[in-house]
Amino acid sequence: MIRARFRRTRRAGAVTLASALTLTALAACGTSSSGDDGDNGSGNAKADPAAPLDPKTKVSITIDCMPPAAKAAELRQWNEDVKEFNKKYPNVRIEGRSTPGQCLEPPRFTAMLKAKSQPDVFYTYFTDLPQVLDNDGAQDITAYVNDRTVPLLKDIDPDVLGSLKQDGKLYGLPTSNYRMGLLINRKLFKEAGLDPDAPPKTWDEVRSAAKKIAGLGGGVAGFGEYSAANTGGWHFTAQMYSLGGDVVDASGKKAAFNDETGKQVAENLHAMRWDDDSMGKTQLLKWGDLQKQIATDKLGMFLAAPDDVTYMVQQLGAKYENFGMGPIPGGENTLAGGNNYMIKQGISPDKVKAAVAWLNFKFTTVGKGHYDWKRSKADGLPVGLPQPNLWLNGSKTKDDAARKEFATMPVENFKAFTDNPVPGKAEPPKAQEIYKVLDNVMSGILTNKDADIDKLLSTAESQVNKVLAP
Repeated sequence: MIRARFRRTRRAGAVTLASALTLTALAACGTSSSGDDGDNGSGNAKADPAAPLDPKTKVSITIDCMPPAAKAAELRQWNEDVKEFNKKYPNVRIEGRSTPGQCLEPPRFTAMLKAKSQPDVFYTYFTDLPQVLDNDGAQDITAYVNDRTVPLLKDIDPDVLGSLKQDGKLYGLPTSNYRMGLLINRKLFKEAGLDPDAPPKTWDEVRSAAKKIAGLGGGVAGFGEYSAANTGGWHFTAQMYSLGGDVVDASGKKAAFNDETGKQVAENLHAMRWDDDSMGKTQLLKWGDLQKQIATDKLGMFLAAPDDVTYMVQQLGAKYENFGMGPIPGGENTLAGGNNYMIKQGISPDKVKAAVAWLNFKFTTVGKGHYDWKRSKADGLPVGLPQPNLWLNGSKTKDDAARKEFATMPVENFKAFTDNPVPGKAEPPKAQEIYKVLDNVMSGILTNKDADIDKLLSTAESQVNKVLAP
């Protein structure tokens, strides 16, 4: 994937993997041999924090989530980027840390924060800032980030940067982002007489299309949903957003889904499951299950982020051309998320400057590092998905052109998604705890034909209010 695979794990609780940090040998991670572990050198610690890193600065920084050996192409690119970075900053030593399999998983991340054992530059998700700040984990880098240290700062989507801000202070830089849309199986759409270039734009259209796809028979479901491992609550939230609703009120202290919008979401899903029989008989699904179904032509559509396609191609043997995307039905808002790096609280100013310089080179420069699409194509990595895409203005124009030029998939399959952008909306506070409660709503609807929707919503409302209580 473009960002670490199973990026929803802490958010959706879908995967638990044993993890172990391994500090790589310097040569193996493409690290400069010059410099030492200290912050000796040019004395930037006393300099203006807003000034760019002095190339003479001698410093070493540890960085989370270097690609593991199993991801040979990604690791090779990391090493190449370290080498290129060291041409300008020869005395900065990059010490990459790699976790086999999943980059982050919940217990390890929480334990790391509490023990203050995170690397100098550590990987997080958009929803992690409250937990990180509660543990005094991240450095305020507001003074270090400006148009001299991050030249394309003005072109980064402010909603993305907003996920890293609290009380006007900036605590990190983004690496990737996504907005949820409707992922479709183009083959099944065609077989059902539907236009794959015009995915459903309303939930009524989803219901109608799902019935036609399910009518193909052979165990094919028209539309799929999660209802376990916190993923059901995650998608219930996305559907609420799509209709202009919310799961938590503006104060952040009270549930907001037990209303007409919540009832509409629940009743529509119940009708699709039981009246239309268009959602399949197997339920209590979690992340990974729907991907397997659609990759094997057993599912017509479900809500997803664009990079699900990469997982299905690289891990499940599907083909890029079989998939397409449209905007989330309803189109009022869509759930937005992504990944970033934060910088450890208490490290020296020299280390902070070096971290900002590396993150800018690797993740916030069009045509370089993470956004070198020509190199990614040559390395056999996916190019052409509409996200991650941090960019606005001229940077977006330049990056979009490169994605198209070096695409390894039919970019036109995502035209409905890219041409109809939907405003992104962040996940609610205490998202995981809320999603766990809302799983019960989703599972109740999808496994019980006689489900009492009013009772399900009322019970969940009471439980979420307890979660949000001070």
